[in-house]
Amino acid sequence: MTTGTDRRSVLTGLGALGVAGCGDVSEIKVTPGVWEVDLSALEAANGGRIGLEARDWNMVSWRAQERFNYCSTFKLFLAVATLQRVQRGEERLDRAVQITAADMVSHAPITEPAVGSTLTIRELCKGTVEVSDNPAANILIRELGGLDIWRAWYRSIGDQSTTVDRVEPMMNRKDGDKDTITPSQAVTNLTRVFGAGEIPPVLNPELMALLRGWLIASPTGGNRIKGGTPTNWTVAHKTGTGGRGQTNDIGVIEPVSGERIRIAIYYDAPESLPVERREAVIAEATRMALKALGHD
Repeated sequence: MTTGTDRRSVLTGLGALGVAGCGDVSEIKVTPGVWEVDLSALEAANGGRIGLEARDWNMVSWRAQERFNYCSTFKLFLAVATLQRVQRGEERLDRAVQITAADMVSHAPITEPAVGSTLTIRELCKGTVEVSDNPAANILIRELGGLDIWRAWYRSIGDQSTTVDRVEPMMNRKDGDKDTITPSQAVTNLTRVFGAGEIPPVLNPELMALLRGWLIASPTGGNRIKGGTPTNWTVAHKTGTGGRGQTNDIGVIEPVSGERIRIAIYYDAPESLPVERREAVIAEATRMALKALGHD
């Protein structure tokens, strides 16, 4: 049972979207502790395809084994890979990296003003996570050693399925299985990164605090997962948005008490659907997932 006022107030008036009219959560018991939360009415009312998985001690999912273009949600994991290098002594947070005009691609709020000067690895990670700076992400991939090394990082944490094919912004273009992930794999990766139960986190407390701080401070997607989460809970998350309707959000929801909830929602929305409505769909899917896990 949650306490306090929740962010569901942002959904006020969404009956016109077909969101508030979906009724109570429809759950199909699969095995003890595992449920399929039925988002078919949400999809029918708004169009498109939703993929969701959420886990605390239990798990709920919908289309969790289907592939979705991950867009900028990958930047959470890219920051982790970089911070692990720092942890191993292979990288330094204060190392300065030259920023050039050749690095520039679209959406460069941190790197574009730095052209001709330098940014540290810490600043590049922060810009990648907090404001989703695309050149910063490409530079971090380059500094890791390129796409092959970046792909190998996923394999190193046991992820054999996520595909890594292109850098920003080309990776946001839908092209079969290129640059895709399943919601189930995303949540498994979040579990490995943040730890759960007997699984330890991959970062030491100091570096984890940095990552968590960036994810919490991010101003993007305030009406996505956060929109369906109680206001007195903490949400550490990374959004992703593409030009063909892709509207995503992944991260960790931290209740006031109890187990963290690892959650991934990928919404392959109709291109014609306004961003506000896409975000409201993610918020409603979050609310339904939390209710199915017993947080209502």
